[in-house]
Amino acid sequence: METAAGLTFRDATDADVDALVALIESAYRGDSSRAGWTTEADILEGQRTDQEGVLAVIKSPDSRLLTVERDGMVIACCQLEHRGAYAYFGMFAVSPRLQGGGLGKVIIAEAERAARETWGVREMHMTVISVREDLIAWYERRGYRRTGSMTPFPYGDERFGIPQRDDLQFELLVKELG
Repeated sequence: METAAGLTFRDATDADVDALVALIESAYRGDSSRAGWTTEADILEGQRTDQEGVLAVIKSPDSRLLTVERDGMVIACCQLEHRGAYAYFGMFAVSPRLQGGGLGKVIIAEAERAARETWGVREMHMTVISVREDLIAWYERRGYRRTGSMTPFPYGDERFGIPQRDDLQFELLVKELG
């Protein structure tokens, strides 16, 4: 789907895996991520995802990896997963050099519309590392509410990164989709 902002939204394919892994890593890890505001480089080192993780989302019958392109380049992505009465939103990444310009707002709005239209769900759920106050505040401005429901960070599983502090956990955020 083409939008007024010159964006194309489509489902990821196997051919996108390497570009998507590079995008996600660049948005969250290492020095490249510091160009944007979503970096987790100060709290996590190591990888954010890998080829197997991205491919699993693409192949899952209940998931879509929404890929966003501008001028033929992959610039953003997000996972949408149908979980019965609600959809789960995850793996959200915007190219660090394009962050802060309103692109995230457009993408999350399209993700919410797609989840509502495709699956008829009334809620979107996501989990965010609870110490990421700036990111949680951004989601709150988009209508998400903090639930206080926490799940532990998977310490010791380097597929999710190498924690640089011992107080990491995920908080569930929820939005009514109306």
